[in-house]
Amino acid sequence: MDRRAFTVKDVSAAEFIAAYAAYLKRTDKIEIPSWGDIVKTGVNRQLAPYDKDWLYVRAAALARKVYLRRHLGINALQKIYGGSKNYGTTPRHFATGSGKIIRYLLAQLEKQGILEVDTEEIEGKHGGRRITKKGQQELDSIAKQISQAA
Repeated sequence: MDRRAFTVKDVSAAEFIAAYAAYLKRTDKIEIPSWGDIVKTGVNRQLAPYDKDWLYVRAAALARKVYLRRHLGINALQKIYGGSKNYGTTPRHFATGSGKIIRYLLAQLEKQGILEVDTEEIEGKHGGRRITKKGQQELDSIAKQISQAA
């Protein structure tokens, strides 16, 4: 019997995000807004996502990102979820992801007690979000379930 503690770092990102998104959907922790089916995920996109559950997947990915790296703010997450914008015949340029989606999902995760605003200053950085103790336990339990199923 293996008594090793499993964390989010011990499982693959794709498996964890899929499992946590399913958990968020099953428990109704995230409210789906009315604009959720028509909004684009950034200015570099031409259409809204095809998957109806994309908000759960994005929320799971955001929770994982904040778990792995503290002090992530809206601007840093916009850069992470940004991409190349196609201008047709002119060269492509980087465009950031949608800030409203990130703000909305972070607020939903904060409402559930998974994330909180980080007020500490470490190495000159302050602000952003961090995972709460309850959120860390929840994410680690999902990671443990994934590792036991494998």
